[in-house]
Amino acid sequence: MPLHPVVERVTARIADRSRATRAAYLARMEAQRTDGPARRALACGNLAHGFAAAGTDKAGLRAGAGGNIGIVTAYNDMLSAHQPMEQYPTLVRMAARNAGGSAQVAGGVPAMCDGVTQGRTGMELSLFSRDAIAMATAVSLSHEMFDAALMLGVCDKIVPGLLIGALSFGHLPVVFVPAGPMPSGIPNKQKAEVRQRYALGQASREELLDAEAASYHAPGTCTFYGTANSNQMLMEVMGLHLPGSAFVPPNTPLRDALTVAAADQALRITALGEDYRPLARTVDEKAIVNAMVGLAATGGSTNHALHLVAIARAAGLRIDWDDLDELSQATPLLARVYPNGSADVNQFQAAGGLGLVIRELIDAGLLHPDIACVHGGDLRQQALEPWLDDLTLRWREPPTQSRDADIVRGVADPFDREGGLRRLQGNLGRAVVKVSAVAPEFRRIEAPARVFDSQDALLAAFKADQLAGDFVAVVRWQGPRANGMPELHKLTPTLAALQDRGQRVALLTDGRMSGASGKVLAAIHVSPEAASGGALAKLRDGDRVRIDAEAGTMDVLVAEAEWQARTPDQADLSGNRSGHGRELFAVMRAQVGPAEQGACALFVDEDTP
Repeated sequence: MPLHPVVERVTARIADRSRATRAAYLARMEAQRTDGPARRALACGNLAHGFAAAGTDKAGLRAGAGGNIGIVTAYNDMLSAHQPMEQYPTLVRMAARNAGGSAQVAGGVPAMCDGVTQGRTGMELSLFSRDAIAMATAVSLSHEMFDAALMLGVCDKIVPGLLIGALSFGHLPVVFVPAGPMPSGIPNKQKAEVRQRYALGQASREELLDAEAASYHAPGTCTFYGTANSNQMLMEVMGLHLPGSAFVPPNTPLRDALTVAAADQALRITALGEDYRPLARTVDEKAIVNAMVGLAATGGSTNHALHLVAIARAAGLRIDWDDLDELSQATPLLARVYPNGSADVNQFQAAGGLGLVIRELIDAGLLHPDIACVHGGDLRQQALEPWLDDLTLRWREPPTQSRDADIVRGVADPFDREGGLRRLQGNLGRAVVKVSAVAPEFRRIEAPARVFDSQDALLAAFKADQLAGDFVAVVRWQGPRANGMPELHKLTPTLAALQDRGQRVALLTDGRMSGASGKVLAAIHVSPEAASGGALAKLRDGDRVRIDAEAGTMDVLVAEAEWQARTPDQADLSGNRSGHGRELFAVMRAQVGPAEQGACALFVDEDTP
């Protein structure tokens, strides 16, 4: 099947736009490549430090024989998704020795849980933790001891941060190693219903806690299709996983076999062998386009409208929301996974999962199959399904058709003719909206603005019964420069309850809503943000606002002369500057770029005065 013309056009546009920056990046990576094991270039004192505690591996590291894997781990035992990774280094070291190489934990990266910090002060560090993880990854790999790397991580900002950091060492092959989802808990619809009743004062805290604990209840990734599970989809369609690794449960023989195989494969594709597959060549414009298509086809997390821009830039590539919008409009929606449906990722996997989706998209010409996947083949082989034949890891073809058409479908019979994300633009700026969870009748609104300077102010108005009639809730001063761009997820139950009452409501914000955004129309990541003089700073209560996700527009309906004459409001942001570690992130708030450039503080032109 030839490439879809939109995929071909957008890919070519990205390559042309990025020609100079991509060439410079690849030149930097080629300059870092070594002809033999990397540690041979070290002086004796450097090398002795590097193997001093290596035990069984000391002799091999000293002799310079065999490849050495650097393990960068996001393990901690508070995150359910990362707790299973505690023993991964032991498995990896064993596998590396059996393959004639070695492995060392190069370093650890911070791994915060957005589920724990939702609505709390710590959420103001969440997005910036991605940049901190990228820097920690670079520090971990800076010792020139490694010929390949394994990235152990799953969740929201962690996988993007690991990838951004690893791309600075793109001369190395890099394999991502996940942990898999926890077993299914109570149905997502039941959990959401309890949340809405709690927001209305109809359920007790104990009842809500019981529901949440029955949902998040075991080791493994949360089972809704939020940012963490969207990360795993991206690693598959970008060819950075062993095939089918994303949604294999933790603490199972198959999961352990995949971890061992990842180590073995990482050594097989170093510059020391004949199938060298450096990260810099795997993550090219084709892989980035695959990521955007996969995001659209599965209704993935809106957070990746930020992360993919930053990942691409780390690889010398320039993308924007127009690219994402154009690809999404050409991509059919093939999955209904909560919050875009009632199923969780375990049910999605059982129905055919990513293997089915990848194969369908390749056959429709919507994915580039010819990328240098870490498993040694191309993307068509990425669709294969892992299984254990007694104790031997093997792969087989995914199901030829969906096992549950309410969860996943083929291109011939999609849930929607286009994907889950759209770009909005108008006199209010540019924004992203996730439409896959929003019913068509709620994708357009024209109503008065209700302007709030925090999510708590909106919730207080709700509790005081001050949110009558139709309205667009404007929550501003939530962008990266203002306060780190926290997720405003705790607004979802309240706005959903109002919509269920019969009110037409929407959210307009320069903050984030995450992969858990729900059935209410939400124009998010508004750029420029209010703190940078964006249009949200000029909005007033009662201004009529029109948001049309189908047309891709968002505008305030105020006479042009009046609008231009308004003075933007100024916020007192002093309360967001200290406490809970926020004082340590001032440099990031000051340096961070706008949302459409990835809301990233890492990319500074040091030659600019």
